[in-house]
Amino acid sequence: MQDTLKQIGQLFLIGFDGSRPPSDFLDFIAEEHIGGVILFEENCTTHQQVSDNIERIRSQFKQGATPFIAVDQEGGRICRLREAPAEFRAASDYARNRELEHFAEDYYRAAAFMESVGINLNLAPVADIHLHSANECLKDRCFGDSAEEVAPFVEKAVDVARKSGLLSCLKHFPGLGAAVADPHRETPVVDYDELVWRQREMIPFAAGIERGADMVMTTHLRMEAFGNEIVTGSRKIIDSLLRQMLDFDGPVITDDLTMAGAAALGNIGERAVAAFNAGHDILLFGRDYEAAMRAYDFFYDAVNRGDVDRRQLQASLSRVSGIKFKLDRSTVR
Repeated sequence: MQDTLKQIGQLFLIGFDGSRPPSDFLDFIAEEHIGGVILFEENCTTHQQVSDNIERIRSQFKQGATPFIAVDQEGGRICRLREAPAEFRAASDYARNRELEHFAEDYYRAAAFMESVGINLNLAPVADIHLHSANECLKDRCFGDSAEEVAPFVEKAVDVARKSGLLSCLKHFPGLGAAVADPHRETPVVDYDELVWRQREMIPFAAGIERGADMVMTTHLRMEAFGNEIVTGSRKIIDSLLRQMLDFDGPVITDDLTMAGAAALGNIGERAVAAFNAGHDILLFGRDYEAAMRAYDFFYDAVNRGDVDRRQLQASLSRVSGIKFKLDRSTVR
């Protein structure tokens, strides 16, 4: 059990605020063997800064250990790295004129650059369908307003990421496009049932998984047809829709657990435990690394108390190590 406790940090992906990683942040990721770091735009104001920060982060890991170095590089307003060759247009721009091959060219240039500076995980593509005009959270971020429009772009993004040496991550499962509220601010609610989901939201996710997407990110969303639990805390949704129906056996990652949309799960530590017990393998925290530290301590104690299923813990650690093995062996391509 002690060996397992030492590996708990592998389940955490955390970020920091500011132009460079603070010393206590670096100490934490080193001491607790944290699984990886997510970079935001303020961490990446120049391409040299990106390289320097990644070097600082990697220096905290033991020889042979591979951290996830993640970004959200979707295109358009969600680009953590600006300027050519990393920056490219918004998903909706390519979709509007059905520029699939143009998107592939632009994304390949960006992905190749990301890989060259040490990024190995892009939290993209967005597999949502833009179904509600009032959904400001997803404005410009979707490849269309129908499953048939979105799916080919999702497939192409997964292909390009693999060829470039990046891990890909489909989001925001099971589909945020029909919502109005922004999970950064509150918990969105959708009224579609499983039948509608199969005929609509499921299709781009199924296409991306079939193409070999490495990860799937869920969202803080309440599906009324599946009960009161939000997706982040719903084993029913993750097991029945993602693991069984879509036959996905790769790592499942939460969206940022510090978002207001996850508040129904409790304090930050309770959110981490609830999300993990619902079937997530990786727990994502944004810029608030002090919250991630508190969540780590709470989670560690929960494992000791027996509040976390140990078989699931081993399964999640195996999924994380398995995907990192792909990076170590350069078999992403």
